[in-house]
Order: sequence, then C-alpha cells, then structure tokens
Amino acid sequence: MSRRLEVLPMRVGADLAEVMRSVSAALAGTGPAVLPRPAGADLSVPDHDPQTLPDDLAVVVGTSGSTGAPKLALLTATALRASAAATADRLGGTGDWLLALPAHHVAGMQVVVRAVCGGGQVVASAAGPFTVGVFVAGTAALSAGGAGRRYTSLVPTQLARLVADPAGVAALAAYDAVLVGGAACPVSLLTRARELGVPVVTTYGSSETCGGCVYDGLPLSGIQLRLEGADELGVGRIWVGGPVVASGYLGDPVRSAAAFPQVEGQRWYRTDDLGRIDPSTGRVQVWGRADDVIVSGGMKVSPRVVEEAVASVLPAGWTAVVVGIPDSQWGQLVGLAVAPQAAADTAGEVGTAASRWVTGGGGLEMLREELRDALPRYALPRVMQVWSEIPLIGVGKPDRAAVLRRLSAAADTMTGTDMP
Repeated sequence: MSRRLEVLPMRVGADLAEVMRSVSAALAGTGPAVLPRPAGADLSVPDHDPQTLPDDLAVVVGTSGSTGAPKLALLTATALRASAAATADRLGGTGDWLLALPAHHVAGMQVVVRAVCGGGQVVASAAGPFTVGVFVAGTAALSAGGAGRRYTSLVPTQLARLVADPAGVAALAAYDAVLVGGAACPVSLLTRARELGVPVVTTYGSSETCGGCVYDGLPLSGIQLRLEGADELGVGRIWVGGPVVASGYLGDPVRSAAAFPQVEGQRWYRTDDLGRIDPSTGRVQVWGRADDVIVSGGMKVSPRVVEEAVASVLPAGWTAVVVGIPDSQWGQLVGLAVAPQAAADTAGEVGTAASRWVTGGGGLEMLREELRDALPRYALPRVMQVWSEIPLIGVGKPDRAAVLRRLSAAADTMTGTDMP
C-alpha cells in the first residue's frame, strides 16, 4: 500500500484552521500525509517512491539544514501521538497552545499536533516578525478561550526578548509551561527567567525525534538514550530510541540507513550530538554537535562548555557562540563572538562589571583572566569579536558556519567590535 503525500503551504498566523484540519486528517489516516512548506518555498512534492512510505505516515518535516542540504524526516501518526502523549504526561496534562514558531519547523508543527491529539485549541501569533507585543496579544487571545492549561514553545532568542520586558514577563506568567529549545539556552537566561517566575522547561530533540524528547535533561516516557564511543570523560555520540523516532528520510535511503540503525530489532536515531549521561540520575548533558568539537593543540574543546562559561560573566541579555578557527600551528583556535540576544532591547544597556571587556579595549585578555578558574588554558578564547547580533539559521539556531567565516577573517586582529 502506498501513502499519498501532499505539500501544505503555511506560515505563522495564516490559515491555522486549515492546517489543523489537514494535520488531524493525516493523523487519522483519512487524508494524505502533509509536507509543510513556508510561504514562497517550492510547493512541489520532492521525488520519492510512494511504495516506500510508511502506511501511517502523517507529517514530513525538514531539518534545520545546519550541516548541508535539509533532510526531510518521515514522522508517522504513531510516532507523533507517542510524542504528544509523553509531553502531556511530563507537563501534567493536555492543554491549549500558543503557536509562536513557524509551523513548517518541527517545534511549531508539534504545537499543532499536541493540540489535535489532546483536543486543545491553538492560537497563532500574528504573521510577521516576533515581538513582545505580538506575544502579549496572542497570550490574551489564548487566555480568553478558557480556563484550561496553557502552553507555548519558544526559542532562546524569543525568551530573551520577553524577559527583558515587563509586559513579556507578565504574559509568560499565564502559562503552565514554556518549552524552550531549538538551540542551547544560556544558563544566565534560564536563571533570569526562573527568578522572574517563568515556568521554563528546556527541551532537546530534533525533527528526527518528533521534536523535543528530553525535558530538563531527562528523557520523556518511552525514550531511551545511549552513547556511542564514550571517551574517558563519559562523552559520546547520543543515540535516541523509542516510539518517537522517525522512519527515515524522504527519498534518501543512503542517509536513512546511516542515521537510523536497527539494533536488536529496535530503530535508533544516531544523532550528530555529543553528550554525557549521569549514570545515577539518567540526566543527559548535551555538549554540542560532534562536528563542532574544537581540537586545539591535540586537546578537545566543547564549544557549549566554553559558551556556558562565557555566559556566566556576560551582561544580562547577551549570548556567546564559540567556533574552532583553523590555525597552522595549533590545528584550531577557540574563537568567540558575543552579542545581545535582543539587540533592540539590550544593546545600549550593558550596565554590569562585565561591560569593561564587552565594550572596552583589551577585552579579550580581560575575559580570559575572568575565565581561568572555569576553563583549562587550552579552552580559553583566542579570538573574540563583539557583534550587534548573532547570525541565525532555522528556528533560533546560531549559524556557526557564518560565525566561523566572519571570525576567521578577523583572526589576525585577535579582537574587535562592530557594535554601533
């Protein structure tokens, strides 16, 4: 039996009722599987053999494309329902959702799927750029719909804008849980949000796992994690198993076989991420992508570990991205870009002791001195620039390739700024 697949054009705030109907029919099997596409994208169905599609295929969703051409993950109704049920179980019940992310990305699509599976309503943010005002208005519309549980899903950049504004903080207080994922969330931002009473839940997952499958470091019900090739620190490549794992990639059997190995009759997703699992608690700490690891003088450096150390001394509302810059002597140098997470709101409000190295001359050496107790010498940044904003890809993910190109061009100067 072959499964029919149709493209579903969509964008935030547009034709949400039709999106809900199409997704509901796809989950029930009474309509074709859907491939959500943003406005202006190619609306043709990619080449594939219909006979190879799973019988209960419901949604095909693209990856972020951070390591090349985006792949299209095959998500069955069984996998999506399992993900929605596990989310409701962890959060304390089903509810209504504010859609603040593009629904052609897995995090946005999962807002729709969870509402369909749980019988809740979805209110979409207004079309156009995300702003505090748009979020506040969407929250008011959602709150007017009833007294049930309320949820939303955000990326760190959105959360940073909201916690910097009293109106945003007040709107966030209306939710029973605010899921934050899509990119690593700085510890300083999480701390600030939680101090303000925002019920933040950090998530880890991907298109290949129906979105978030690890909440606050712990796998959802039915999810198994294992590590491949763990080193002396217990850090290895993360594998995810369980009912939420995708059935492969559309029209790409070679990459499907590599990414979704079968082990003792169970399909796993072999991620590109490195992490460590606490044997006593089962909590996973994600170190970042395997191909992002920096090797400087023969020593391995996790960009995420350096980013978290830098974030601990950054001014509130700022973020850091670390990349490995090619170097003929050391192999790679640790490069650092810092910028406000919400440039319009915080660029002129540094106002902390850390401002001396963010805005002043000699900032790199000052920063290195502040980090010496937190990082080994080989992990200290050797190149730093202060930017007005970090380039992004997908839904709130730093564009590390763009950061690398820009820092590499500046490597000879070692430090600089392009802040207004």
